[in-house]
Amino acid sequence: MNFLHVLPEPPDPLPKPTPDDNAISLCVAHNLQRLRSKRHLSLDGLARACGVSRAMLAQIESGRSVPSIRVLCKIAKGLKVSVAAFLEDRAFEGVEVLPAQQSKRLVSADGAFISRALFPYDTARQSEFYEIRLRALGEEVSEGHGPGIQENLVVAQGVLEVSVNDERYLLSTGDSILFYADQPHRYRNPADSEAVAFLVITYPERLD
Repeated sequence: MNFLHVLPEPPDPLPKPTPDDNAISLCVAHNLQRLRSKRHLSLDGLARACGVSRAMLAQIESGRSVPSIRVLCKIAKGLKVSVAAFLEDRAFEGVEVLPAQQSKRLVSADGAFISRALFPYDTARQSEFYEIRLRALGEEVSEGHGPGIQENLVVAQGVLEVSVNDERYLLSTGDSILFYADQPHRYRNPADSEAVAFLVITYPERLD
C-alpha cells in the first residue's frame, strides 16, 4: 500500500525590515549613543540605571534592534529624558531654554512689525510660537500661507484689528482668534500705542 506523505507547509517568512523601520532604528541608535556619551555612562552603567540588559542596549545602540515602547520608556527613565528624545532627528532632550537675546527676529521693511520666535528653529516641529509687536498705526499684510495652516493669536497688550478675507475683527487685550492662514490676512494696530500679541502657527504636517 502506498502512503501519501503530506509535507507541512513552511512557516510564513518573517517580515523584512522596511525603510521606515531602518530609519527609526538608526535614529534611536544615534540618539541613545549621544545621550549616553553626554552623561559619561558605559553600557554597564546605563544597564544598571534603567534595568535593561547590556546586551539589549548594545543591540539598540548598534541599530540591530528596534526597542519596544516599554523598553524605550525604561531607557528614557534611566537617562532622565523624554521618550521623544530618541525619535528626533536633531538633538532635543525634552527641555530647551531660549535666551531672549538669542531669539530669531523678523522685522518688516518699515520697522513697524517685529516677530520673535519663541521656539528652537533647529528641531522638527508641527507648530511655531511667536511674540509679535506692532507699533502704533502699523500693519502687516500676508497673501496667505500653505494649505491647511492655522494661526491662533491672543492679544497681550493694546488692541489689534485682524482681517481675514476682508472680514475685520477687532481684538482687545485678552481676546483671541483662530483662523486658516491660507487666506489673505492682515494685522493692523488702530491705536496710538504699541500692540503686543502671541501667535501659534500650526502646520498640517511636521516640519523637519
